[in-house]
Amino acid sequence: MIDAKYFLNLLNPWHLLATGFGSGLSPVIPGTIGSLAAILFWLLIDFLLPVWLCWLIILFSFAVGIFICQRTSDDMQVHDHSSIVWDEFIGMWITIMVIPLVNLQWVFIAVVLFRFFDMLKPWPISWFDRQIGGGLGIMLDDIIAAIFAMVILGALAHL
Repeated sequence: MIDAKYFLNLLNPWHLLATGFGSGLSPVIPGTIGSLAAILFWLLIDFLLPVWLCWLIILFSFAVGIFICQRTSDDMQVHDHSSIVWDEFIGMWITIMVIPLVNLQWVFIAVVLFRFFDMLKPWPISWFDRQIGGGLGIMLDDIIAAIFAMVILGALAHL
């Protein structure tokens, strides 16, 4: 049987983005590796731009991500293959937006919370994951997981 990864071409910009610049090709825990890679890209954006522009980039990246994930999923002939981690990128970026200070402790908590909700998929995340297909479905469950993580992070930061 041919692995769906063989249908990827990292010279294709959609595939490159969908795999989180190749981070989703990790043979172990690709979603977590993608989430960690997202932090590196986010730090560049966060330190250079005002908060409102960061949110605008997240919104744009979400919208484009629907197309990116759908296109790559179609090319791979597999819905939401584990190497597609653009949704983790955007989910992680949303989660990080509420940490009070960019330090390793807060980033670690953000990663753990986001990955917890993304992997466990408690209701309503699981409902969206099952009911919404295509690129929107690939993106949406991670966005909701990020909102769950963001709410808890915000509460922790407030304490």
